[in-house]
Amino acid sequence: MQPMQFEQSVVSILNRDPRVDPHAYFFLKESLDFTLKRITEANAGQTRHVTGPELLIGFRDLALDQFGPMAATLMAEWGVRKCSDIGDMVFHLIEEQIFGRQESDCKEDFSGIFDLEEALRVPFLPQRHLTAVMPPSPPPPAPIPLEIPRAAKNLKIS
Repeated sequence: MQPMQFEQSVVSILNRDPRVDPHAYFFLKESLDFTLKRITEANAGQTRHVTGPELLIGFRDLALDQFGPMAATLMAEWGVRKCSDIGDMVFHLIEEQIFGRQESDCKEDFSGIFDLEEALRVPFLPQRHLTAVMPPSPPPPAPIPLEIPRAAKNLKIS
């Protein structure tokens, strides 16, 4: 696929449905490539069709890897708040003949798989239960009083 063809398709999609930032479509394309590579490596070099849930997991993993703690914020800024938003984008790209599909593929493949915002935030939340699991640190030891020996008390320094 030529980069210009993809860009033109994104422009065409945005003219019909401007809910999602164009950057999200480019990231979705990267996510598909990332997921295909992962599947190919796990499948002894053989490629196969990527399912909706597999693409969602690849999208999440790549977002966490590339954007870290800002992933949830960035996706929300781009208009991608739920897994179904990703499904809508996929089917827009299918309509533009950029992505392929099997007959069994449907938008519902992208619904209710997981909470996207939570999946992008939770890995970076502090572990609140850590203090319940670990006992509190003991208090620091009391300072040792320094006693001056009696013989030193009577010493005169000249």
